[in-house]
Amino acid sequence: MKSVLTAASLALATMIFAPQAATAASVVARVDISSQTMTVYHHGTVKYRWRVSTARPGKVTPTGSWTAKWLSRNHRSSRYNGAPMPYSIFYNGNFAVHGTNQVSRLGRPASAGCVRLDVANAATLYALTQRVGLRNVRIVVQR
Repeated sequence: MKSVLTAASLALATMIFAPQAATAASVVARVDISSQTMTVYHHGTVKYRWRVSTARPGKVTPTGSWTAKWLSRNHRSSRYNGAPMPYSIFYNGNFAVHGTNQVSRLGRPASAGCVRLDVANAATLYALTQRVGLRNVRIVVQR
């Protein structure tokens, strides 16, 4: 009985403390709203750490965990006057991770709800997503 409890405790601790990169996705892009950063895991190992911009006051970047849904290399916003959204990875309705030309605002809230990255970093994540496939990419947004 004691060994069963020990094994159960170990399994629970592993689930709680292991990065969610260990779930089915081979790539996990974890966005931390409080620090305005994204950490990209590939096969459970940290591959990149970048500054981002999430929702400015009055707007919302939803928290949760999603599989990447679709890609758009040269996307233009249908909601915000055709604003450029290069290297978009859509994960939750109209919400995407994408590049921005407003790099001076990275590291602080500035978007309408999407997760903004430096264009070069967005291109890197986009290429990685293409390589591993959408169903193998997880976007995790947390506070």
